Amino acid sequence: MAQKPSIPKGTRDFGPAEMVGRNYIFNTIKDVFRKFGYQCIETPSMENLGTLLGKYGEEGDKLLFRIQNSGEKAALAPEKGLRYDLTVPFARFVVQHQNEIAFPFKRYQIQPVWRADRPQKGRYREFYQCDVDVIGSKSLLSELELVQMVDEVFGRFGVRVCIKINNRKILAGLAEVSGQPERLVDITVAIDKIDKIGLDAVKAELFEKGLTPEAVALIEPVLTLTGTTAEKIARMRTLLAASETGCKGLDEVETLFGLIDKAGISQPVELDLSLARGLNYYTGAIFEVKALDWAIGSICGGGRYDDLTGIFGLPNTSGVGISFGADRIYDVLSGLNLFPKNAAAAAAVLFTNMGEAEVAYTIPVAASLRRAGIACEIYPDNTKLKKQFEYADRKGIPYLAIVGDQEVTDGTVTLKNLATGEQRSIAKDGLAQCLAEIS
Repeated sequence: MAQKPSIPKGTRDFGPAEMVGRNYIFNTIKDVFRKFGYQCIETPSMENLGTLLGKYGEEGDKLLFRIQNSGEKAALAPEKGLRYDLTVPFARFVVQHQNEIAFPFKRYQIQPVWRADRPQKGRYREFYQCDVDVIGSKSLLSELELVQMVDEVFGRFGVRVCIKINNRKILAGLAEVSGQPERLVDITVAIDKIDKIGLDAVKAELFEKGLTPEAVALIEPVLTLTGTTAEKIARMRTLLAASETGCKGLDEVETLFGLIDKAGISQPVELDLSLARGLNYYTGAIFEVKALDWAIGSICGGGRYDDLTGIFGLPNTSGVGISFGADRIYDVLSGLNLFPKNAAAAAAVLFTNMGEAEVAYTIPVAASLRRAGIACEIYPDNTKLKKQFEYADRKGIPYLAIVGDQEVTDGTVTLKNLATGEQRSIAKDGLAQCLAEIS
């Protein structure tokens, strides 16, 4: 009996229509990255397991896909794992190639990552990230650039988003003034779940982690703090007055929001003091982007990391970056019907095949269209016109170029608009200009 074809849970095939949409996302994001001076790199799908372990926290380590060693010297080879994100491999890349790159190093990277997570809506085991980072500078202008790029990318997509910002130093200060500085990781991991499990469940987890009722009572109102950015900062300055780290975080937030005001960002930007980002390596500003008109998790996130490269032997090299979740962005654009209307078409026009003489006439005409940058096809088989019409319709090709013996005699092409049924005769030498004008 034939084996039933299938793929692992949490992974997906992408047909031609989906790939048109995905490439639209990738190309838009790449174009914005390049506008800000970022350059592309790629790293291997697998890394040595030691590179990955301990960088994502206890929960992140559990989600690493480990690769079984094989081959003659498998027992001696280091264990390997599929990359969990693009940031840790990037830090490894920077240290390994530090003598070949110019600092500050501005890179972007669009590749798949893997997480041994429970598959559910909007959460996959294999998915693409579109990362952009700058490493080798502590300037808050880098954070501003990330906000500007988020603003431009989603402006081009026509998606309304809210850009949420916090600072891990503020959270560290909160842990200090609550008398639980050693519990910072526990606090951030719990707070990071607030959108998924709610405030009461976050409080319960904090109690489970050993925080005192007094500490939880101090943290709780911060997570629900409302008001303008200035009002939130003023309230936090009072609360964190005894924490030098917390005050430094507030200074950074105040400076960053001042830069954002000058930059004329069109999307709303919010200081969200409940934003934590569960990854251990963040040390400064943290970002998360939510779609306003489509219910889904964050579609973009990142932050500042002061010493991620130190793990690999290059200390005191600060970086900051953000990652666009291509799969979730696809779901948002699809759900809101925001993909360009003509994006699915493989070609602008299909030439009919009505015999050898007609095809011989068509080949140079089609070649001239392609030289003009117009995608076109010649139907490969001489078959009924109805079948050729149906092929164009199924592929979303908007125009049919009919070439019969009369067109060959007259030096013309009959161009049919498949949406309206309108057709007209056009000189073969004018077809490219005509299609350029109407498409």
